Amino acid sequence: MTFDPSVVAAVTAHMNDDHPEDNLLIVRAFGLPEASAASMAGLDENGGTWIAEVPSGRQELVVPWSHRPVTERPQIRRAVVTLYRTACERLGVTPREEHGSAPAGHAPAAAGRGPAAAADGSAEGFAARLRSATWSDHGDSEGASFMADILRGRGTLDDYAELVAQHWFLYDALEEAAGALSSDPRLATLHPEGLTRRAALDRDLVRLRGQDWRRRIAAVPATTAYVARIRAIAAEGWTAGLVAHHYTRYLGDLSGGQHIARRVSAQFGFDDAGAAFYDFGAIGDPAAFKAAYRSALDAFGAELSPAEQQRMLNEVRRAYRFNTAVFEDLGAARTAA
Repeated sequence: MTFDPSVVAAVTAHMNDDHPEDNLLIVRAFGLPEASAASMAGLDENGGTWIAEVPSGRQELVVPWSHRPVTERPQIRRAVVTLYRTACERLGVTPREEHGSAPAGHAPAAAGRGPAAAADGSAEGFAARLRSATWSDHGDSEGASFMADILRGRGTLDDYAELVAQHWFLYDALEEAAGALSSDPRLATLHPEGLTRRAALDRDLVRLRGQDWRRRIAAVPATTAYVARIRAIAAEGWTAGLVAHHYTRYLGDLSGGQHIARRVSAQFGFDDAGAAFYDFGAIGDPAAFKAAYRSALDAFGAELSPAEQQRMLNEVRRAYRFNTAVFEDLGAARTAA
C-alpha cells in the first residue's frame, strides 16, 4: 500500500522538525551506529525510510515496522513509537516517559521527574519535552476529517477560505497578547516583527473573500472559545501560558503548515496572496529561527518550577485540543451547509 503523499509529508515533517533525535536513535540502532544525523524520508505499509549522515557520506536505511502491514494513518504513529522504544532498548537509552509505558504513548511527560536522555546522551531540554509530550495531539489534529481533506487536496477553495478566516480571529487575539513577549528580554527572540501574521491574513482574505471580507467571515464556536482562552491568559498575565499558545501556533505554521501552503498553492494556483500566511521569509532561515526559538524555550523552562512546567505543558495540550475542535466545527458547518 502507498500512503497519500500528504500523509507521508505530514509524518516526515513532524519527525524531522520535532523529533530529529528520535530519527538518529532509530538509524543508529537499526544498522548505522556511526550515523551523526538522520532525517525521515518516506514510509509505506512495510516500513520507514531514513537518510543518515555517515562518515562516507549520506546513506539510505529502510527499517521494517515491527508489526506489518501498516495500512491506516493512526497506525503509523504507533509503528514509529515502537521503533523508537526498540532503538532505546538496543542502545541502552532511557525512553521518554510518554513512550515508555505503551505504544500509543498518550501519557504526557511528568515535569520534575528528571530529563530523558537524548540521542547524544545529553539531557533533554524543555522544548524537546514539550514536543514529545504532545505527539498524540499532533495526530489528533491531522486526523480531523476537515483538515485531512485539505492536506489530501480534497478540500474546496471555500473550505480553505473558512480555515483562513479562523486563523484571522486567532492571530488577532494572539498577536495582541504577544506584544508582551517582545518586551521581555528572556522571550524577545520568540516574537520578532517578521513573525506576525495579521497583515498576511488580511491579504489572503482579500484574495479569498473580496475587499469586504471582514463582514463575510465569522468565528466557529471553537474559535470563539480558543480566542477567549488566549485573552484570559493575557489578562491574567500568565507568561508561560501565553508562550504555550505562541509555541503551538507558530512552530506548527513553520513546520507542518509549510506542507499546507504547498498543497493549497498547487491546488488553487496561489502565488502570493492566498497562502501569504505561510510565508515566513521575513524571519530569515526558518530552521535557524526554530533552533533559536527552542533554545529560548529551554532557558525559559529551566526557570520554571516543576509544577509550573507541568501547567505550561498542560496548556500546550489544551491548545492542540482547541485546534482540533476548530477543525471539527468547520467540518460540522460544512456538512450542515
